[in-house]
Amino acid sequence: MKPMKRIPLRKPALAVLVALALVSCQPEHGPAATQAAAPSSPWPEVKWPLAEDPALEKRIADLLATMTVEEKVGQLVQGDIASLTPEDVRKYRLGSVLAGGNSDPGGKYDASPAQWLALADAYYAASMDTSGGGKAIPILFGIDAVHGQSNIVGATLFPHNIGLGAMRDPELMRRIGEVTAIETRATGMEWAFAPTVAVPQDDRWGRSYEGYSESPDVVASYAGAMVEGLQGKVGSPAFLDGRHVIASVKHFLGDGGTSNGKDQGDTAVDEATLARIHGAGYPPAIAAGAQTVMASFNSVNGEKMHGNRHLLTEVLKGRMHFGGFVVGDWNGHGQVKGCTATDCPATINAGLDMAMAPDSWKGFYESTLAAVKAGKISQARLDEAVARILRVKFRLGLFEAGKPSARTVGGQFALLGAPEHRAVARQAVRESLVLLKNNAGLLPLSPKQRILVAGDGADSVGKQAGGWTLNWQGTGTTRKDFPNADTIYEGIAAQAKAAGGTTELAVDGKYKAKPDVAVVVFGEDPYAEFQGDIPNLSYKPGNDADLALIKRLKAEGIPVVAVFLSGRPLWVNREINAADAFVAAWLPGSEGAGIADVLLRKADGSVQHDFKGKLSFSWPRTATQYANNVGQKDYDPQFKFGYGLTYADEGDLAPLPEESGITGEQSASGVYFAKGKPAIGLALQLSSASQANMPATTMPVALADGSLKLSAVDHKAQEDARRLQWSGAQAARWVLASATPIDVTRESNGDVQLQLTLRRDSAITAPVWLGVGCGEGCSGRVDLRKTLASLPQGQWKVVGVPLKCFAVAGADVGKLVQLPVLESAAALDLSVSRIALGALNEAEVTVDCPVK
Repeated sequence: MKPMKRIPLRKPALAVLVALALVSCQPEHGPAATQAAAPSSPWPEVKWPLAEDPALEKRIADLLATMTVEEKVGQLVQGDIASLTPEDVRKYRLGSVLAGGNSDPGGKYDASPAQWLALADAYYAASMDTSGGGKAIPILFGIDAVHGQSNIVGATLFPHNIGLGAMRDPELMRRIGEVTAIETRATGMEWAFAPTVAVPQDDRWGRSYEGYSESPDVVASYAGAMVEGLQGKVGSPAFLDGRHVIASVKHFLGDGGTSNGKDQGDTAVDEATLARIHGAGYPPAIAAGAQTVMASFNSVNGEKMHGNRHLLTEVLKGRMHFGGFVVGDWNGHGQVKGCTATDCPATINAGLDMAMAPDSWKGFYESTLAAVKAGKISQARLDEAVARILRVKFRLGLFEAGKPSARTVGGQFALLGAPEHRAVARQAVRESLVLLKNNAGLLPLSPKQRILVAGDGADSVGKQAGGWTLNWQGTGTTRKDFPNADTIYEGIAAQAKAAGGTTELAVDGKYKAKPDVAVVVFGEDPYAEFQGDIPNLSYKPGNDADLALIKRLKAEGIPVVAVFLSGRPLWVNREINAADAFVAAWLPGSEGAGIADVLLRKADGSVQHDFKGKLSFSWPRTATQYANNVGQKDYDPQFKFGYGLTYADEGDLAPLPEESGITGEQSASGVYFAKGKPAIGLALQLSSASQANMPATTMPVALADGSLKLSAVDHKAQEDARRLQWSGAQAARWVLASATPIDVTRESNGDVQLQLTLRRDSAITAPVWLGVGCGEGCSGRVDLRKTLASLPQGQWKVVGVPLKCFAVAGADVGKLVQLPVLESAAALDLSVSRIALGALNEAEVTVDCPVK
């Protein structure tokens, strides 16, 4: 780095230098301000790879000596671009911004790379503007580049981590990190919130695909390589240069071990197990010089990680000698006991250095400033946190780097989806595929024959890319959003054409000319955290369309290759039995053509690429075998960890049992009303002042006073919706009531909405209330009048209300017993077909309500 302009050493600087001697990172010893765990600790000691740099420490001390307490607190705060302007950065001297999963320039999920870069420039300029006073301290811009720079149109999209774990190829992981870093830098950011080193133990968890493996050994083998790919190797000229970013190893700690696979739940294990399994990825990542670690939403034995001083300070910073800074997750500090999203000195005292306060940043800044001035957060702790953040910024060379567009690869948008980058991703796709069945040696296929490509995943980049792709849940994208990508069909068609064969795309399998063979591509629709949580591992329970498609083609004498897209192993025994060959393709990303490289022979008949993938997650024997992991007692899955056929293996597979193990009806996670019925555990009721809680179990039904009538109507199927007709005689309510409280606290932390698919069939003349109830005297509601009036009459629309609106309105979202309540005192004709939780981009109209 170029030498920084010398700041005159003032008298206070001596005290700061002394303080820094206590809190600065040593090469082989943790910060002296923290006590290392006892010698019998299950946690390994880690050698931090960066030697102490006296010149760097003096720069930090000199800068700290000139900073006001307001400027120091600003460095601890990270806001989201949807809630934070460059002017806010300029005024409050904040240390960082992030782009959350649904946050984009101008609110456009398909914003151009140029718009992203311009935004990065604007935030940087604001952080360096001293016209209003304050120090020029460059801001850090973080983004979830979790499988490539996946928020940006045209970027290279790698397979999600579950597929990469099947490769067993750490060197390829390093190259993936390098490509991700370059494409991230080209668009203006210098901080990737990756890698995830969770070790998922319950495949029902909606983030399972973010983990490399259920095996801590596989995770540990990848963690350091990915960090080095993103950051460059410590000691080399490439380390944290203009083509690399800082990594964020996440989520510390135990995110993959929560009970019942519940996102943000509790990991109840002894500390030795916590270290051996869930902590496995951190020592190699820290040894590789990871500059940040992200705290996790979950609790460990009942204590929220954002407030866990033992693990954040004593273990991570002390025992493991981590020399970067600890950042929080999306308002995760607000879940600490006694805290709110806008007020939590406990998280800083526990060891968090930077709070991710996306939409709560201003309140958090003000309360943290007050806490420092009141002595609730000590000056020494404040200085340690700020010093850690500044240390990373100096290492990254941000003070000399200039604006993002003027940096090494800033604005070089040709790097997005560059051929050499896509080649790395295509190799990753090839190596990640796992062959589970190959009866009669059907694979590899001759490209010279007539090939039918069917299934709803055959020609869909969005489906093959999964969640965290252009938006949080990965939903609502179109083909034009992926200019540098190949669908699985396109890859097969190109190779068949080159060899003299033919292909036909028919998603429903209804071909024009009978094919020689069919490739059926199907699987899970995109999802991310919380929406991906499921009650068991049954694949699309109640929907046998994919199985029927395979069986129909087989009945017509057509051999079938099943290509299964999923973010976790699922119980698909019936589909495996029905197909001749079965390939677990995971979520391959932008390079669907990589699948054709393995499925198809060369034109001369020889093998192009053999299967290399080996299961990194055990495949379930039944739909209820969701936590049977390698190394456990009574380990007995359908396909064991490490299973994966090659073309040299005998691929015939005897028929698998087709009993799922599930008894009773199942409900989808986060769905409260669908297909004319409430979810299991919920009951429909009608209420008015003269008649309370009348069950609505048969149709039609009406309150005795005539204020509300309920009847069945059609939306997508016969009687799959309910028509609500208020007479206006008096106020009346339609209620979904729960016998046991429903906790949506985690879902209320962000952009999650309560969404109603509805149709308005009358004028709106008075308030229409949508609310939730949480017991006597506990409720919250918002007025839908304006929103409903804006909808076209007689058309079905999806209306969303952010869950946090109900909390702001007074509801305790941790104990809901009414979800939701629809109320009107005036005449109204409204039909509802579905009520469920959903992401911001999934609603056609979002209700505008005040949010604190």
